[in-house]
Amino acid sequence: MSALIEVILPVFFVIGFGYLARRVLGASQTLFEGAMAFAQSYALPVLLFRGISNLHLGETFDPLMLTAFYTGVVAGFLAGLFGARVLFHRPWPDSVAVAFAAAFSNGGLLGLPITERAYGSEALAYNFAIIAFHAPFVYLIATTAMEIVRAGGRSLGATVLSVLRAMSRNPMLIGIVLGALWNVTGLTMPGAAANAVDLVAAAAIPTALFGLGGILATYRPEGDLRLVAWIAAVSLLMHPAITYGLGHAFALSQGAIRSSVLMAAMAPGVNAYVFASLYGVAKRITASAVLVGTAGSILTAWAWLWVLG
Repeated sequence: MSALIEVILPVFFVIGFGYLARRVLGASQTLFEGAMAFAQSYALPVLLFRGISNLHLGETFDPLMLTAFYTGVVAGFLAGLFGARVLFHRPWPDSVAVAFAAAFSNGGLLGLPITERAYGSEALAYNFAIIAFHAPFVYLIATTAMEIVRAGGRSLGATVLSVLRAMSRNPMLIGIVLGALWNVTGLTMPGAAANAVDLVAAAAIPTALFGLGGILATYRPEGDLRLVAWIAAVSLLMHPAITYGLGHAFALSQGAIRSSVLMAAMAPGVNAYVFASLYGVAKRITASAVLVGTAGSILTAWAWLWVLG
C-alpha cells in the first residue's frame, strides 16, 4: 500500500490536477495544448539531452537489458497490429496506429517519475538508456509500416525518404541524438549553460503530467472498446511480463530489471494519439487507449512494483 500512496499517487495527482482544472475549473484547452507542446517539443528533449549526455555508457547500455525490453516492444507491436487486423477487422492503416499505441509505453512521463520515486534518481540511468532508443525505434517501425501500407505504388526509395523525413523532425529524437553526441565528445558544459539546462529539464515532467491531465479530460472512451481493452492489456500486462521473464532469463541486475519492467509497464503515451492524428486514422481508439490505459496503470503499476519488490 505504501508504494501506491508514496510512489504512484503523487504522479497521478498531478495528472488529476490538470484533469480537474479542465473539467471543473474550466481552464482553456489551449493552456494544456501549449503545456504539452512546450513539454514534448522543448522540455522533454532537453531532459533527454541532459540524461543521455551524462550517462556512463559502458555501465548502463546493457545489450541484454535492451534486448529484454525491445523484444517486448516488438511483441507488443505485432500483437497490436495483427490483433487489430485479424481479431477486430480494422483496416491496415488503423491497425498500424493501434500497434503504435500497444508498443509505445509512456516511459518518459510516467516511467521516469515512478522509477525515481520508487528507487531513487540513481536508478534512472537504466531508464535513460531505454529512452535513448524507445521513441526512435517505435517511430521507425510504425512509420515504416504505415508508409508501406499507404505506399500506393510508390517506390521503395520514396518510401524510405518519407520515413527518414518524418524521423528527422521528431524533437525527442533530436534531443537524444544531441545528447549522445555530447556524451561521446566528453566536453563539459559551462556552469551557466548547465544550470539553464537543469531548469528546463526540471520543468519537463510536471508540465507534461499537468498537460496530459487536461488533454485526457477532453477524451471520451469511444470506438471499439474491446480493441481499447486489447491495447491496454498488451501495454500494461504483456510487454512488462515479457521484459520481466527475459530479464530473469538473462540474469540481469536488480536495477536493470526494475527499470526495464517499469518502463514497459506504463500506459500508452500521448504520442500514440499524435501518430494517429498525423495520418488521420484510429484517432478515437488511440485517444481512448491513452485514457483507459493511464487510469488502469494506477493499479497495474502498483502490482508490478509489488512483483519487483
